[in-house]
Amino acid sequence: MTRICIVGAGAVGGYLGARLAQAGEAVNVLARGATLQALQTVGLCLTEDGVTHTLPVHATDTAAALGVQDLVIVAVKAPALENVAAGIAPLIGPDTCVVVAMNGVPWWFFERAGPLQGLRLQAVDPHGCIARAIPTRHVLGCVVHLTCSTASPGHVRHGNGRRLILGEPVGGPSPRLAAVAARFERAGLQVECSDAIQRDIWFKLWGNMTMNPVSVLTGATCDRILDDPQVSAFCLAVMDEAKAIGARIGCPIAQSGEARCAVTRQLGVFKTSMLQDAEAGRGPLEIDALVASVREIGQHVGVPTPRIDALLGLVRLHAQTRGLY
Repeated sequence: MTRICIVGAGAVGGYLGARLAQAGEAVNVLARGATLQALQTVGLCLTEDGVTHTLPVHATDTAAALGVQDLVIVAVKAPALENVAAGIAPLIGPDTCVVVAMNGVPWWFFERAGPLQGLRLQAVDPHGCIARAIPTRHVLGCVVHLTCSTASPGHVRHGNGRRLILGEPVGGPSPRLAAVAARFERAGLQVECSDAIQRDIWFKLWGNMTMNPVSVLTGATCDRILDDPQVSAFCLAVMDEAKAIGARIGCPIAQSGEARCAVTRQLGVFKTSMLQDAEAGRGPLEIDALVASVREIGQHVGVPTPRIDALLGLVRLHAQTRGLY
């Protein structure tokens, strides 16, 4: 039997764990606090298509109690990763695969051959702790294209989409990539295997690194942001800078910023995940992984980033004054 552990049973981690459990997998969950208590007393609850399922999982707050796993799915917020990574060493054996289902630029982003190969981003892993705790040879990159929310601790509500993009940090196919993709597909997810997962990460980041912080600064839903001429123009200027950086690091984007914003506008009235975190007082916000990392990469490749600089400074100070950074 495959040993699977979810690290971070929030919206995304909880959803992936629930889908795997529904498919008959024995799922372990590393959790704490109210989430741990709910998982141990009730189970992992998933509401999807109007139906709520309660699924048995083995939950604990101690990685050593679980031992080495075959597959570890890390789905925590980026600011929490350094502390989390230090505690999951007992889960990782010689052949463990670690799927990193997180937003923003990951610590292993420049593992692939390119102009910045080997670069460690100060905004993401300033002390190298994450890289030491989770060596890149264990990692599969993952871009999540689905929406979920937590109705209560241990209870996930699915919104839209079931798509994952998986890829090796060094690119190309591999037997473990195919095996993990097949496992997720059996759990009802739509999986794409990417030859260049960094490009997929950058494309998602291109929108997230703008809409998330702007929503926090304004308190506005995405429809209102994009319907405001001055604010939407600023967003497009930020996206242009990020697009120029992507072109320098092997992550070109063919789509125009206007087209990307039009797609977002079609989604209607919704709050970004960062705005939801800010309103709930859940900090630190993912500012470094989404914005500071892009600015840092721009400095390395010589792309001026005056709008990104402004956005970073504003949202960071906004968060600091509210205890969210």
